[in-house]
Amino acid sequence: MSQSRFNQVFLTQRVSLLRTLERMVNNHSTAEDLLQETYLRVTRALGERAIDHLEPFVFQTARNLALDHLRARRIQSRTLLEDVPQAVLQSVAAPLSSAEDGAHAQQLLERLNVSLNQLSLRQQQIFILSRLHGHSYQQIAEHLGVSLSTVQKELKLIMAICVGVADRLNH
Repeated sequence: MSQSRFNQVFLTQRVSLLRTLERMVNNHSTAEDLLQETYLRVTRALGERAIDHLEPFVFQTARNLALDHLRARRIQSRTLLEDVPQAVLQSVAAPLSSAEDGAHAQQLLERLNVSLNQLSLRQQQIFILSRLHGHSYQQIAEHLGVSLSTVQKELKLIMAICVGVADRLNH
């Protein structure tokens, strides 16, 4: 199957693919990104082997990418919630909270931001990779060229700083 045949199939099915992805991820921008990734993955696959049934392969690739995205998002949200100390979670204002609660939450975020900005560059990278990007400790260690133990110790220290900020604000 040639690249030009794939381009023809892709252009013909683009709208249908995009709708499928949008239904799966509930976000137009993410669906567009996944559509582009589908194109790149299928192009790469065509360079490696012949694909007999191109159209189903394209749709399955798109669905698999959407499922991977949803799985990663679910893991990231679970990781973010599980790793935040209960005291910090309780101090964040609820959507229908009072103005006082909102001001308290804003103060907490400002103080956390100040504290996190005082971390070393490596500590900031570890925090971002772990809490925002959902990377495993092992992935972070490999990415930064440090030991797994270093990543664990740094994250423990960072979380202690966050808890300390929350405790000082609540007392």
